Amino acid sequence: MNTIKKLSPTAITAIIIGVVAVIVAIFSISTYNDLAKQDQAVKAKWSQVENVMQRRADLIPNLTAAVKGSMSHETKIFDDIAKARQNYYNADSTTAKASADNEVNKSVGTLLNVISESYPTLASNDNVKTLMTQLEGSENRISVERKRYIEAVQDYNSSLVTFPRNLFANLMGLKEKPEFKADPEAYNVPKVDLSE
Repeated sequence: MNTIKKLSPTAITAIIIGVVAVIVAIFSISTYNDLAKQDQAVKAKWSQVENVMQRRADLIPNLTAAVKGSMSHETKIFDDIAKARQNYYNADSTTAKASADNEVNKSVGTLLNVISESYPTLASNDNVKTLMTQLEGSENRISVERKRYIEAVQDYNSSLVTFPRNLFANLMGLKEKPEFKADPEAYNVPKVDLSE
């Protein structure tokens, strides 16, 4: 007669604990890997935002130099752009880069307003047209990359706060990524006066 060996309660408990430990380990590894990938995606998206801001910072001086001769008495605007660019290059953190980028935005906006309001004949100049087209393209690129960064941060932060990942994230010391914040002046509606 064949006898089936019965497991002792201690062996059954050990097997159950072992299975639970394996499930927890698999979940932990999977969660960590997912969060690590999302963290890298956020860093890559911000790097791309910096890439297009850098492109603009490199492009603006060359284009403004082409226009500068026609607008020699508007040196303050060009000085502000140069200063804003220098602040961008000297920025050493995400927050400082974003703040310096806001300075560049303000300076470029002032330049565009001066060109369109004060120099209508200059606006028809090929160099000015090229400058305006490139500035608009640069701003569009930055806007697109900021949007992608915002989406990546949203995905990552959503993963950190959902249960049970939030428990694991807290154990690992993972924190939410900062969202992109607009310059406080961006909340004010720009005034456009076409009466002149």
